[in-house]
Amino acid sequence: MTGETRRTPGASGLEVCPQDLRLDKLRSAMGERSLEALLVSHPANCRYLSGFTGSPGTLLVTEGDAYLLTDFRYLEQAAIEAPVCRIERVGKRQGETLGRMARENGLERIAFEKDSLTFGGWERLKEALPEVELVPTRGIVESLRAAKEPAEIEKIEHAVRVAEQAFLAALEEIRPGLRKGVTEREAAWKIEQEMRRRGATRPSFDLIAASGPNSARPHARPSDRRFQAGDLVVFDLGAVVDGYCSDLTRTAVVGRPDPRQEEIHDLVLRAQAEAFKGLRAGISGGQADALARRVIADAGKAEAFGHGLGHGVGLEVHEEPRLAEDVEEPLPAGCVVSVEPGVYLGGWGGVRIEDLVVLTEGGCRILGSLDRDLMVLDY
Repeated sequence: MTGETRRTPGASGLEVCPQDLRLDKLRSAMGERSLEALLVSHPANCRYLSGFTGSPGTLLVTEGDAYLLTDFRYLEQAAIEAPVCRIERVGKRQGETLGRMARENGLERIAFEKDSLTFGGWERLKEALPEVELVPTRGIVESLRAAKEPAEIEKIEHAVRVAEQAFLAALEEIRPGLRKGVTEREAAWKIEQEMRRRGATRPSFDLIAASGPNSARPHARPSDRRFQAGDLVVFDLGAVVDGYCSDLTRTAVVGRPDPRQEEIHDLVLRAQAEAFKGLRAGISGGQADALARRVIADAGKAEAFGHGLGHGVGLEVHEEPRLAEDVEEPLPAGCVVSVEPGVYLGGWGGVRIEDLVVLTEGGCRILGSLDRDLMVLDY
């Protein structure tokens, strides 16, 4: 039913969709910035506001309506998933449709997401809307997404459980092959397979299984290097379930750990524990980062912890807010963030431990139950 706004019927008449409330919050944010319309092109933002999971999809939000623009292939899907929107069919010339909508709504200024719209897309918009002022914006929808609703937190917890269970199952498959030499690539694939068996639509990111000296690279790509006795192995994994991501890191050792490996792992574990104790809504991202960083710095390893303590996780595996030294903004209640201190020593190896937490006014709650001790891969 193109062009018609729909609501999902409930037991007492019309049931309010989460997207209704999100659009109301967005319009309030737009009002504070004197914006009469916002063109939403970032896929995660479009999904958050409309419920539409297809691609392509663009959302035009005005003071009184929300228009979802998509092509013929997704019209039926859009009608089901985005009951709060007026569905507009577009072809190759989306600009013409936007021009008509601007005239029908009397729009003189349309804001757009400058971190999502390409320069070519901006040029086409400018050509199609010569009488409309295009206003670049950043982070309006992302700031709304930072504080998670209870249903969103439940979905993230589900994704965490899937990742944890898949990881443990994959380790049981990996252990018997250690003597022959399991490769990093094989280990990552086994984890991904187990996640998909448990309902994940895909991994949250390209999984990491970094062994030996490769574990000193925070974002190492799985290679054909085989696990060897004495290796530290950093496993970084996450599952997407019902659109929401998880992010989890554990460090293991192949065979018996040596004293240095135990020492560095214990240092990282203490840094994470200090972060858990001090994290709460209202402190800044920089203050959160300092909770763990000072533990590592006091041990003389400040230069070996080269990334921020964490980041927001939700519809995207990296989203607002950030837990890093340069962030002054306060962390909102309800945000879900990773807590992932690490120590990386080139030529030797690295250790990282990562869990997701939800922040409250009084502290944080860990989303997951996987043991954080140094894991031993027997063979």
